[in-house]
Order: sequence, then C-alpha cells, then structure tokens
Amino acid sequence: MPIDRAQVRHVARLARLQLSAEDEERFAAQLAHVLEYIERLSTVDVSGVEPLAFAGDSAAELPLREDQPRPGLPREKVLAQAPQQDGQFFLVPRIIE
Repeated sequence: MPIDRAQVRHVARLARLQLSAEDEERFAAQLAHVLEYIERLSTVDVSGVEPLAFAGDSAAELPLREDQPRPGLPREKVLAQAPQQDGQFFLVPRIIE
C-alpha cells in the first residue's frame, strides 16, 4: 500500500513532529513496507490457532517472582529537592482551569 509524503506530513502534524523533506520520503517508504507486511500477515490462515493472551502455553507455567517491598526515600529528603512544596506534597502550576 503506497504512502505518499502528504500522508506522512499529515500524521507528523497530528503528532506535532517537524520532519524534513528527506525524513518525509524515508518515513513514507518505511510505512509502506510496514503496511505491506501487515497485508501479507492478513493472508495467513489462522483458523485452527487458538488466540493467546500471553506468550506461553499457560499462565500457570510462567515463573513469577515474589514481591520484595523495599523502603522508599524519606519524604523530607525528596521534598527538599522540589522547586515548590508545602511540607507534604509537590506544588505544580495549574494548567487546567
């Protein structure tokens, strides 16, 4: 599936990215290859394959680690490094009314 530079430019604008003309051309080619690969994958017959939620035979066989609680940094030490704080929390500028 061909991707042109206008489509790349549109996606870059949505992502708020600035791309050079060379980048637009390169990304158009790369995206076209990705879409071609996806089209090829869609032709694979997977009718006899059960869907998996994870990469393994079963969740019971996956080795799990024991959670080891670790002490955090003291609140006073962390807050002392903050530009603004009120003794308990970081203070940040309001960005939403």
